[in-house]
Amino acid sequence: MPAPEAWVAFAFLCFLGLLGYLGVYRKLIDLLDQRQARIKGDLDEAKRLREEAQALLADFERKGRAAESEAEAIIASAKAEAERLAAEAKSRMEDFVARRTKIAETKIAQAEAQALADVRSTATDAAVAAAEKILSTTAKGKVAEDLLAKGIEDVKNKFN
Repeated sequence: MPAPEAWVAFAFLCFLGLLGYLGVYRKLIDLLDQRQARIKGDLDEAKRLREEAQALLADFERKGRAAESEAEAIIASAKAEAERLAAEAKSRMEDFVARRTKIAETKIAQAEAQALADVRSTATDAAVAAAEKILSTTAKGKVAEDLLAKGIEDVKNKFN
């Protein structure tokens, strides 16, 4: 009687023959081919998505660089505008100070002229009063009146 291992080997070979007869190996090959096609499709899809992602990344990087250069241009423009405004404000301030200085100098000159006129007027009045007092005590009559009028007229003419 054959050994039990021989029966197992014989049964296994019969099983393989039955699988071959029923075409199971074809179905297994078809399943493996389908799985291979699905995996290949997934890999192709992943490759396509990766390329799209790289294209999007490049686009965003380009847009980022464009935005940075635009921001730098805006900053440079703002700095130039600020410098222009500062220069304009400085010019206006200098003009304002110059006008105020001129007005102050004009007022000082007017005050000096007024003070000088007041001093002259006071000196004239004092001189006239002194001359009148001196002449009234030393000169009498018509001569005194003529001298007094002429002296007053001369003093007024000299100081005015």
